[in-house]
Amino acid sequence: QVQLVESGGGLVQAGGSLRLSCAASGRISTLNAMGWYRQAPGKQRELVATISTGGMTNYAASVKDRFTISRDNANNTVYLQMRSLKFEDTAVYYCWVLIRTTPFWGQGTQVTVAS
Repeated sequence: QVQLVESGGGLVQAGGSLRLSCAASGRISTLNAMGWYRQAPGKQRELVATISTGGMTNYAASVKDRFTISRDNANNTVYLQMRSLKFEDTAVYYCWVLIRTTPFWGQGTQVTVAS
């Protein structure tokens, strides 16, 4: 079993910042890529950012230059620093990890940006 525990969501004013964290634990053999997805009401889940074991990052165009993804390999934790938040960033944010070739998802954490 693999557990993903997310934290850091909440309510913030437009222009503000939040930092999400996701810690993976359990039967982790080879932890490969980690990342974040989000799903807004009435929309499909979309990629926000991913990071490889070597630190290579990939961002959605809508968040590039505002969000920064990072990871702590020693603690199997991935972070998402979100700055200059916009109303359209409001969504449930899901942690995602790839263990070998199997994806695992967190339970989601709500981010609400008040305009």
